[in-house]
Amino acid sequence: MNAEPLLTRVARALAVAGLHAILIGNAAAALQGAPVTTVDFDFLFRSTPTNLRKLKAFSRELDAVILRPYYPVSDLFRVVSDDLGLQVDFLGTIHGVRSFEALRSRAVLMQLGGVTLAVASLADIVKSKRAAGRPKDYAVLEILEATLDEASQAQTRTDTSPAPRRPRTRK
Repeated sequence: MNAEPLLTRVARALAVAGLHAILIGNAAAALQGAPVTTVDFDFLFRSTPTNLRKLKAFSRELDAVILRPYYPVSDLFRVVSDDLGLQVDFLGTIHGVRSFEALRSRAVLMQLGGVTLAVASLADIVKSKRAAGRPKDYAVLEILEATLDEASQAQTRTDTSPAPRRPRTRK
């Protein structure tokens, strides 16, 4: 299944609602080339009264409902649309990341359907999964680290390759 149309719809709904959020987790890793899958989209956001109103607008835009499955022990807000087969989780905190601003400063900006989506860097995803220490996170760490190493090596090759030469012309 290609998740891009659904993720594009999510990105547009975020833009319409004016809700700033950063895609995290396996979906973010997959967008950066990691061979992983997921059944939902996870976002980090600032859990403020203003953003909670924007989260409601986001939910309305998708004709979805907001659930609090682990309340009061978790700050997770789950937006679900059975019609779309959609589950989007919004978290106010994640393991291994100090703040929303820190994560956003390192995020990759991607275009989906004419909308910009902030996507956590692969290094931050690895750091967060390692800090969370859950079996499901450890299960993908080796894959994510290999993808990160490959990307890093490709960047190093690009950075150290000689500048293209101009063809010589004879006079």
